[in-house]
Amino acid sequence: MDYKVIDRENYYRKGVFRHFSEDCKCSTSMTARIDVTALAAHSERTHTKFYINFLYILSKVLNSREDYRMAYLWETDELICYDVINPTQYIFHEDTETCTPVYTKYSEDYSRFYNDALKDIEQAKKTREYGLDPANHPNWFDASYISWLSYDSLNIELPDGYLFFPPIVNWGRYRREGERLVMPVTVRLNHAIADGYLVANVFRLLEKEIEAFANNS
Repeated sequence: MDYKVIDRENYYRKGVFRHFSEDCKCSTSMTARIDVTALAAHSERTHTKFYINFLYILSKVLNSREDYRMAYLWETDELICYDVINPTQYIFHEDTETCTPVYTKYSEDYSRFYNDALKDIEQAKKTREYGLDPANHPNWFDASYISWLSYDSLNIELPDGYLFFPPIVNWGRYRREGERLVMPVTVRLNHAIADGYLVANVFRLLEKEIEAFANNS
């Protein structure tokens, strides 16, 4: 994995970073419903899986700007930005009611990502091990589908003072509202590297990329 070290003295969020990494260590999370009508129609028309299509779009959005690819190396006290971050998805086993983490490398090439995700999912179905391995997968973000509910809010708690910067994204079942299909999405980011604008921007970018994906694929 490749990354660059951020010069904190010239970091554009220098003051905010210092405050929320030293004085008031906290995270910020937001839940909103996004319009997935076009993506659902595209997935049905192309006989592809809505879940993987959304995972691809989400990965593309989070790789689109440095703010979402930040990390903190506590061993060296360095703020860094990865060149690429990859999704850690989760496969649910009905028989044990447990999940298995699945590491799928992000590729901007949709066909490659789609096929890799399919293979990774099928492989994960063969095991019941939790198998989370963050030490060997530092440049990965959490992407978890809550398939049983079209929820209205969700909050992810992390230990106080823990400078964990990778995004944590959850989404639930989509539901019909009038002529639209809307899906709840929750985005959690550390406040040291993201504020309300940057969190809200994830939702704006998701809808923008969904429209482009559905129209151009």
